[in-house]
Amino acid sequence: MSRGAQQTTRNLTDQQLAQQNQIISQEGQSDAQDRSLLMPTIQSLLNSQGYTPQQQSAITQQSLGASNTACNALQEKAANRTAATNNSAGYGDLTAQLGREQAQTDASQAQQNQVTFANQQLKEQLAGLSALGQTYGVDTNLLGKAMGVPSELLGVRQRASTGSSTAGLGGMLGLGSSVASLFG
Repeated sequence: MSRGAQQTTRNLTDQQLAQQNQIISQEGQSDAQDRSLLMPTIQSLLNSQGYTPQQQSAITQQSLGASNTACNALQEKAANRTAATNNSAGYGDLTAQLGREQAQTDASQAQQNQVTFANQQLKEQLAGLSALGQTYGVDTNLLGKAMGVPSELLGVRQRASTGSSTAGLGGMLGLGSSVASLFG
C-alpha cells in the first residue's frame, strides 16, 4: 500500500472514529438528561413512606367496614328471629359471642392492614432500587443492604408484599357461616 493510500485510510478511520465519538457523546448527554428527569421519581420511591395517611385511613375504614357489615347482619338476623319467635333465650349469649368475634376480626384486620402498609412502603423502596439499578447500572443488593434490607430478603419481601390481604375478611366470613348455622 502506498503512503498516499495509507494516509487516506488513516484519515477515513479518524473521521469514522470522530463520528462515533460524537454519537457516543450525544448519547451520553441524552442519557444524562433522561436520568435527571427520572431521578426525582426514583428518589421519591427510595424515600417512600408507602400509603399516605389519608389512603391508610380509607383502607382501614373500608376493610373494617366490610367485616362489621357481616357481623351486623348476623346480629340483625338474631334480633329478627327473637322478635319472630318471641323467645329471647340465648340472644344475650349470642350477641356477646358475636361481639367478641367481631373484636377479634377487627383486631386481625387492623394487624393485616399494618402489614399491608409496611409492605407497600418496602415495595416502593424496592421499585426505587430497581429503577436506580436499571438507570445507572447500580448493584441493588448492595443498596438494599445499605438501607438495612439484606439481599437475601429482597426477593422474599417483594413476593410477600404481593400476597393477599383478605385474611381478616375470610375469618369474618367463616364466622358468619358458623354463627348463621345457629339460626338455620
